[in-house]
Amino acid sequence: MSTATAATAHAALPVPTFARTVRGSGPGLLLAHGAGGGVAANYGPILDGLAAEHRVVGVDFPGSGETPRSTGPLDLDELADQLVAAGVAEGLETFAVSGYSLGGAAAVRAATRHPERVTSLILTSAFAHADARLRLAARVWRGLYESGDRATFAAFLTPFALGPAALDALSREDLAGVLRMTAETPPLGTPEHTELVERVDVRADLATIAVPTLVVSTTGDRLVEPYHHRAVAAALRNVRVVELDSGHLPFAERPAQWLAEIVGFLGEVEGDAAR
Repeated sequence: MSTATAATAHAALPVPTFARTVRGSGPGLLLAHGAGGGVAANYGPILDGLAAEHRVVGVDFPGSGETPRSTGPLDLDELADQLVAAGVAEGLETFAVSGYSLGGAAAVRAATRHPERVTSLILTSAFAHADARLRLAARVWRGLYESGDRATFAAFLTPFALGPAALDALSREDLAGVLRMTAETPPLGTPEHTELVERVDVRADLATIAVPTLVVSTTGDRLVEPYHHRAVAAALRNVRVVELDSGHLPFAERPAQWLAEIVGFLGEVEGDAAR
């Protein structure tokens, strides 16, 4: 199945091969990270909080963490299937799925390919498909990474990643540290991740999803701008939208608030299901 088409039947699960992070106990919660990120990078600051009452399973997509880099283009169906397969391998029959940025599309595809297993969704800084602006940003992101010019790579990406207020609040020394970290930490799979950003289209999937969904809109986002988040929410039938005063990196700018929104939503959904 292509990355642009929703599944019409339940998909068979592959043998799980992606490296995974597992924490906690309780109801299942799967984590799907963003392009150029990883489970530790995108969920690390809130992982302990999520695992306080949940069995959390996150996978690193090819080229992130300990998962080997792909030798070809990534396929959204494979990412979704590997995510679900990891949860099942850890003893979970059903689970909520949290997807951040590109991981939001993987979470949506997991819900359409495995509807018998996905009980709710949390979509943060998510997009259903890349418009021209996002496609071009992803292309430059990839080109700068592949050029080896890490200083320019970091200078390009940082204003997209941090919200304007957070960026302006940095001292010169702190900004230099952020640029240095951004230059030093991109995963090897960045080219494949950003290429997939250009191809993703889960608009047809969204129309089929009935499970409770929380859309977290990062209102200062300059990479996946809020109109993307609103479009995702508008296509869903059972959705709640919350706004977070953050750029594209809520785990860096507003981790406590992000965690509270996720945990609060899961508590309500799980409480309703138990009645």
